[in-house]
Amino acid sequence: MDGVTEEQIRQELDRVLASHEFRASKRSQDFLRYVTEHTLRGHADQLKERTIGIEVFGRSTDYEPSDDATVRVKAGEVRKRLGIYYSSEGSRDPVRIELPSGTYVPEFRVAEIIRATDPRNQEIRPARSSKGMLFGACVIVAAVAVAAWFSTRAAVTPLEEFWGPVFRGSAPVSLCAAYVPVYGLDRDINSQPPVRPQDFVSLTDQFVGGGDLVATSRLTAMFTRMKRAYRLKVGNDVSFADLRSGPAVLVGYSYTKWREISSQMRYFIEVSPDFVGITDNGKRTEWALANLPRDRRTNEDYAIVSRMFHPDTHAMLVEIAGITQYGTDAAGDFVTNPDLMTEAVQGAPPGWQNKNLQFVLRVKVISGAPATPKVVGRNFW
Repeated sequence: MDGVTEEQIRQELDRVLASHEFRASKRSQDFLRYVTEHTLRGHADQLKERTIGIEVFGRSTDYEPSDDATVRVKAGEVRKRLGIYYSSEGSRDPVRIELPSGTYVPEFRVAEIIRATDPRNQEIRPARSSKGMLFGACVIVAAVAVAAWFSTRAAVTPLEEFWGPVFRGSAPVSLCAAYVPVYGLDRDINSQPPVRPQDFVSLTDQFVGGGDLVATSRLTAMFTRMKRAYRLKVGNDVSFADLRSGPAVLVGYSYTKWREISSQMRYFIEVSPDFVGITDNGKRTEWALANLPRDRRTNEDYAIVSRMFHPDTHAMLVEIAGITQYGTDAAGDFVTNPDLMTEAVQGAPPGWQNKNLQFVLRVKVISGAPATPKVVGRNFW
């Protein structure tokens, strides 16, 4: 452990987990705590993807990593969070925790901190020539300029390329979440006579789906982080004029008001009495939810992410919709997660960044929570 004591490592772990970068993600905290503690206890050989998936993320014992990239994606996220932490808040920490690429076993080392020398303790040296001093000053200025350029230049990631066409221009992005139909009972359910259909009252313009809410929260956090202007609109506050005034992101179930906008795309979510699933150019596919219960609690879901220049609105449009709330939740994760987007565009055709596109996502639902989505279909045109 490179001369670092176990106590120092645990103190550093506490600092990292309490930092801004990790406070916002309990799953990142759980992952880093688990791999660190197992390494300190001498069980690093047990840090396998399948074991972590089961013990940290609650996957079932028949969990197959090839079908669910949750552990790989989370490891990549933890590496990035550690990098950001040690480049800012933790830059002067005496110990560093690192997670090398390609492994789930962390490494611990003493940080090399460069401290400024007190000028009162500097040795008096002969003065240099003016030319030498000028040359040295030029070198220093050039080095500082290069370092500043590299530090301010943001790397272009596939996630940034996905959102690039949406962010062009100065108009703010309209982030729109639709209301979902909810009915309330206008009397005591245990009262007599028995409840009748007409006793239920339509509660219009009041409720947004849970998955829609989570996806919208992820998007607003990303837009804020990217310093992109946006306008949050809910339900009937969204008009066709809004969609024509600039780029828009539509978040919601297939049976909400966005259905009409997406019905002409290749992949579409059909919800009918005899079929609930994805259609491909109007043809039903195997990506379907057979026997979906009325309460919509399911162990899997499908979602569609679309990004296109819409011919009706003449503006960039992104649509994020699941068959149920689980799919919408997972789709929101997909369009805000750099690792998921990087994996999704591997092998994409040249120039995909500026093409219209659709992704079909399959989502496993475990204990009422969506797992990492997997791309099962995509289209670029």
